[in-house]
Amino acid sequence: MGKQSILEINDLKVSFYSGKKLVPAVHGISFSLKDGEILGIVGESGSGKSVTSLATMGLIPCPPGKIENGEIFFEGKDLTTLSEKEWRKVRGNQISMIFQEPMTSLNPLFTIGNQLMEGIRLHTDLSKTEAKARCVELLRLVGIPRAEEILKEYPHQLSGGMRQRVMIAMAMACKPKILIADEPTTALDVTIQAQILALMKDLNEKTNTSIILITHDLGVVAEICERVIVMYSGQIVEQGDVRTILKNPQHPYTKGLLKSVPDLRGKKDRLYSIPGNVPIPGSILQGCRFAARCSEVFGKCLEEAPELYKSENDGHEVRCFLNIDKERSDEHVRVTS
Repeated sequence: MGKQSILEINDLKVSFYSGKKLVPAVHGISFSLKDGEILGIVGESGSGKSVTSLATMGLIPCPPGKIENGEIFFEGKDLTTLSEKEWRKVRGNQISMIFQEPMTSLNPLFTIGNQLMEGIRLHTDLSKTEAKARCVELLRLVGIPRAEEILKEYPHQLSGGMRQRVMIAMAMACKPKILIADEPTTALDVTIQAQILALMKDLNEKTNTSIILITHDLGVVAEICERVIVMYSGQIVEQGDVRTILKNPQHPYTKGLLKSVPDLRGKKDRLYSIPGNVPIPGSILQGCRFAARCSEVFGKCLEEAPELYKSENDGHEVRCFLNIDKERSDEHVRVTS
């Protein structure tokens, strides 16, 4: 029996005001997160990954941001209809987020203990003594030694890796059902990155918490994710099972991302990079958004915008005319033969 979906996002469109004009940052995003699943969202800076996660947390600043369209269902309830008071019961309690920069997320004026206890006291009925004991338990859970002493220290007294562990402990404080991790290993050295990823995988297995991991690193996705969504210019261009996509990518953008990963087995004079840059939101009004950077572009790509096509074979979804035409050609061959 398949796992139940705990989160469903349908046709999400998030825009930001630029002067009097609304510019779409995320356009038509739809995906689901299953109970206990680790889902990866990959793409370059500016592809809409963080905006999608902030919308899921109800943290889009309004103004200048606005959810123009779409539904975000958590356990059957549409989060886009919640008031700010209702959001406070969900945010940090049932859905938590690890932000990209722990030093800017932690308040430098308060001790680690104060900041950890705040969320626990807000969302639970624990006494001050019980909340402190829970803080010590959480710090030990995320692999921080001398937990009692750390509670009395300030963020600047900890290393980057330790601060990131504190952020994970804060996110896990109220035993959320969904954990959103936005680039949790950015700016950390390779050894600490591996420890943080192992910690998240361990927490997922022990608590059955569903995780959305946002990253630009396909190596990280290969390490711990079950499914992956590839985003480009505010749209999903490919999604499916991690092994399928890593072994047989269908979209030229995904192929380019995989080609950009350094291969330690062979020496190259120059690392591959996808030519050009992610387009400015709202600048492409016609054709495929990746066409200007694509090595396989043809006439139709410049005139029409491809839909997200779902393969009947394995549920793999790709936004590319090449894939759609190939699938239809294969189907025609099967029917006529």
